[in-house]
Amino acid sequence: MKGYGQFCPLALASEIVGERWTPLVLRELMLGAQRFNDIHRGVPRMSPSLLSQRLRTLEAAGIIERQRAAGRTLYVLTEAGAELVPTIESLALWSRQWLPATLSADRADPDLVMWDMHRRMALEEMPEGRTVIQFEFTDQPQARRLRWIVGERSGAELCITDPGLDVDLYVETDSKTITWVWYGDIPLRHALDGGLIELHGPPSLCKAFPSWLQLNLLAGVPRRRPVPEAEAFANERAVHPGN
Repeated sequence: MKGYGQFCPLALASEIVGERWTPLVLRELMLGAQRFNDIHRGVPRMSPSLLSQRLRTLEAAGIIERQRAAGRTLYVLTEAGAELVPTIESLALWSRQWLPATLSADRADPDLVMWDMHRRMALEEMPEGRTVIQFEFTDQPQARRLRWIVGERSGAELCITDPGLDVDLYVETDSKTITWVWYGDIPLRHALDGGLIELHGPPSLCKAFPSWLQLNLLAGVPRRRPVPEAEAFANERAVHPGN
């Protein structure tokens, strides 16, 4: 990124933190991702080479540091990086409240939602032992149509290929619905009652499923601007579920 040619502290900070993709890389680090592949799964449209470049820039600026653990390279926020957390959170909060929430087809990325979802599962609400949930996104091509979350009290894993385990609960929906629901623009109960999300499995698991999802961290923040697109989409799909 070409510098601003100013000694202003805001200009200096923007040269690093404001560079394309960097705020999203910081988001993943702040949410606990430390391994390269985990960071990349949170920014799947970013090339690995560009991610490596951004991580080197953040390291040179003293915002992150590389560590070795069990033979793996980890990327960890430094004290300077940790002090950026409120800044990034405030920017996301401002966006949630004030920017229009338009959701085009190319922005409805179920893999990004699933990655966020697997680390936000309310594991204490799930049955003891292992629970396998299969998600089917009916609007996606075959390669991206099925995803699995394998949850236990000790943690949850997202699988993009069949883990070869017996499925306990099947969830059928589409990319736009899961995105609107995850970010709080369509209530989960509305999506379930309206058939936007269909559950198949034992009644006890279907009933418990809503308690397993904690939704995105900003889902509970009210928007200052209405989101008519989400309401119109939900109403249209509920009336014409085959569209």
